[in-house]
Amino acid sequence: MFDIGAPEFVLLIVIAVILFGPERLPDLARKAARVVRYIRLMADNASQQLRNELGPGFDDVDVRDLNPKAFIQKHLLDDDAVRDAKAELDDATAAARGASRDVSDAVNGTKSLTAGGPGELSARNGQSPGGPAEMAVELPPARALTPYDPDAT
Repeated sequence: MFDIGAPEFVLLIVIAVILFGPERLPDLARKAARVVRYIRLMADNASQQLRNELGPGFDDVDVRDLNPKAFIQKHLLDDDAVRDAKAELDDATAAARGASRDVSDAVNGTKSLTAGGPGELSARNGQSPGGPAEMAVELPPARALTPYDPDAT
């Protein structure tokens, strides 16, 4: 509760005893318990009134769900369609990373690119094309780029 550990709690009790004295401390504890009970009762009544006014379709509404971040998490991001789209996006991202790695290896001169099918690139280390549908593309080694000079244009 409130991220207070045992040493902090003991320190608070010692400070309370010093400030209020041992004879007034039990009365203050009772008053604090009444305030906490009253606040808890108000919160329960407010959530019950909210459920009553929303109607029977919203019986499972929790006050914590009214936080916009929690609402989006629960109702939009947990949907099956969103999960499927995310999985497809992850697969496409992995394929794009692989193709990017193949192209960068080919540009650096460590591999050659071959077209293995419609729209598919595969890396081969010094192998010749495997058939009429494949075509080897040898790229020259990468050259150092000249620095951009804005005054030269």
